[in-house]
Amino acid sequence: MRLRLVPVLFGLALILAAPFSAPANAAIKIIVNEVPITDYDINQRARLITLTQRKSAAIARKQAQEELIEDQIKLAEAERVGMEVSQSEVDDAFGGIARNVKMSPSQLAKALGNGGVKADTLKSRLRAQLAWSRLVRARFSGQIDVDESDIIAALQKTDEEDRLKSIEYDLKRVIVVVPKNSSGGFKSKRKRESNQIRATFDGCDDAGSVLGKYSEVVVQPIGRRLETELPEERRKEIAALKPGKLTKPTTTPVGYEMIAICGKREIASDIAVRTELENELRAKEGESQSRRFLMDLRRRATIIYR
Repeated sequence: MRLRLVPVLFGLALILAAPFSAPANAAIKIIVNEVPITDYDINQRARLITLTQRKSAAIARKQAQEELIEDQIKLAEAERVGMEVSQSEVDDAFGGIARNVKMSPSQLAKALGNGGVKADTLKSRLRAQLAWSRLVRARFSGQIDVDESDIIAALQKTDEEDRLKSIEYDLKRVIVVVPKNSSGGFKSKRKRESNQIRATFDGCDDAGSVLGKYSEVVVQPIGRRLETELPEERRKEIAALKPGKLTKPTTTPVGYEMIAICGKREIASDIAVRTELENELRAKEGESQSRRFLMDLRRRATIIYR
């Protein structure tokens, strides 16, 4: 199940509100399994919700209380079964959000601060989400089944033309090799070369004339793949490209990798739409099981309001 990170609006850096610091003796409002949640915690989470979701102060505060209670329940269960989320994982998730809004982590932290929110408030939320995602995967892995009758019913609601066709690609992997201990300058040079290759690449049959101009470029066949077999993060990019083009270079342990679309054809099959519908149904069932699991933990938790 995919982790759904807290949404952060692109206008964060433009929002100016008076930052504030935690009071020396913040009042305890809620105790969850002996862990206190203070008025400061609630105010911070409410500000984060207001900042990112544009909700009113009253709604944000109520949502903040519920989120903080559930976050503590999730973290307590993760601790009980011996699951730990490292600080580096939290920082990576924070960095991922920063990249999504085209900021550095420090810029995102500053933008949050301008809105009166400490970066640790978002990081605390991310820690609970990461822990819960790991818990749910461990508990329900291989246990989420979808009935064939539900898939057929969903298929019948789709457009017949879309239902009877799938896209198949012929793909190759192009790797611009970067040795492990290369300098930053060399990595930048190889990144520029990757972009140059992408700009001039115009077909797999004549790839040698382009790739031969650069040292240590490796081509590996991937073969024929249905659209449903492609990694989700690559699928849309590949679908938008014409045959003979390369995807944008991505960083891998061995260098910069691009995928060449050597061929693309439509085949008579409902496997693409069937797989998509099955994944959607599986995700819905997973969310339902996850929610029931959380409600069960909440019923067993000790929650005291003060």
